[in-house]
Amino acid sequence: MTGQRRVIAQVLSESEDHPDVELLHQRATERDPRISIATVYRTVRLLEEADILTRHDFGDGRARYEEAAEDHHDHLIDIDTGEVIEFQNEAIEELQAEVARQLGFRLVDHRLELYGVRLTKTPPRR
Repeated sequence: MTGQRRVIAQVLSESEDHPDVELLHQRATERDPRISIATVYRTVRLLEEADILTRHDFGDGRARYEEAAEDHHDHLIDIDTGEVIEFQNEAIEELQAEVARQLGFRLVDHRLELYGVRLTKTPPRR
């Protein structure tokens, strides 16, 4: 792995959000101004092909990325701000498995994305 790719991978690893390529490029060039947008695109593609990175399309017209998670989680997307909130809910997991069983399937994987708007201006405490 080249030094520039290492910087990009480190930026991704440190990201607590779900950045798109342009935001990754911005963050990476703060560390190494020589990193081109093409290098970011190539690196993201390689990391995705190696199952190190997961690509998401949250309906905002841009691919967004996160490190491939070892633990399963779902996403709630604030359609006003684009904020992505990760969550886990055992009741939802059980319900999805039950729906699959009722339809004659054993669930092997899934992805759940919820889209919403805040009911209040201040987010609830977690």
